Amino acid sequence: MAYLAPWAYRRGVDLRRLASFLAVAEEGHFGRAAARLFLSPPAVTAHVQQLERELGVPLFERAPVRLTPAGHRFLGHARGLVDAANAAITDMADLAEHTDTLRVGVMGHGSAELTPAAIAAFRHLRPHVRLTLEALTFTEHTSALLEHRVDVAFVRPAVTDERITVDVLTTEARIVVIPAHSELAAADELHLADVLDLPFVALPPHTPRPFTDYLYFTEARGGEAPRPGPDHAVTPQEVLMSVAAGRGAGSALSSFARFYRWPGTVCVPVVDAPWDHSVLATRTGDRDPHVQLFRGLARSLAPRFASGAGPSGAHPLGGQQDGRDQRDHHADAGAAPDGAVGD
Repeated sequence: MAYLAPWAYRRGVDLRRLASFLAVAEEGHFGRAAARLFLSPPAVTAHVQQLERELGVPLFERAPVRLTPAGHRFLGHARGLVDAANAAITDMADLAEHTDTLRVGVMGHGSAELTPAAIAAFRHLRPHVRLTLEALTFTEHTSALLEHRVDVAFVRPAVTDERITVDVLTTEARIVVIPAHSELAAADELHLADVLDLPFVALPPHTPRPFTDYLYFTEARGGEAPRPGPDHAVTPQEVLMSVAAGRGAGSALSSFARFYRWPGTVCVPVVDAPWDHSVLATRTGDRDPHVQLFRGLARSLAPRFASGAGPSGAHPLGGQQDGRDQRDHHADAGAAPDGAVGD
């Protein structure tokens, strides 16, 4: 069991005295040690003398200044104590920063206009909490959360992993993104039969299967892989560059067209494709109050930004979906004024 020596209880272990002792030992001079510590030479001398009295042994010879045998022996202990104290302070500072930080991951444009509205509402209610944003690639559909790099994540489609809980935020029609010079670009709408044979921009092999199936309309093509284009992409911008160059096609939710206007590309609705979701994903069982508040705000604001319901009104989700009523969110979620979240 760890304990303090009796003299330490009576007089207290003063880190300032240890710091002065170490500075004099390393500088070999009381004046230089004082300058290094931004103290006066008498203050450093007093610290060392008090430490010598508490230990009951001289630590320095004074002319010239050098460590005594006792000083050499105490040197390692003093360094260990100061290093341990600094490490403890740093560790607690990191912990305090973490508990007052919310890290928000956003894939592409997130849940469209709802994403900045939820962020603004949270900042209005928790102005003291440090909120950071991290752009997520297609390959980070779940990994950023599971690796604890973010605390909440706006992703699509719904996550099929019991370690992840999803809150459906928008349900939207699907579109295909094609080159502006394509024969299909002049159409007002397309059908799956029109687009399944297009060469789609390729995704890295480690891209999560739910996102791959979403992008490629895998269910409609009977589980078969699409005809691959020559380019790989992990961000919407990379998809758009490839499409604009006439080297492939991509797909998205309908809100994509409002956020990404890229010369040389056209977004066309795919009218018979099943509607799909954008969701807020969190780690299952995470009871962090900042996470719970953010979830409640996103759910309560979602109806303002709803893109409509799917043909059946159903949400065919896999994984761990939160089963609570939409009204059963954090009490603070209803406290944000309309002006704080926008419409």
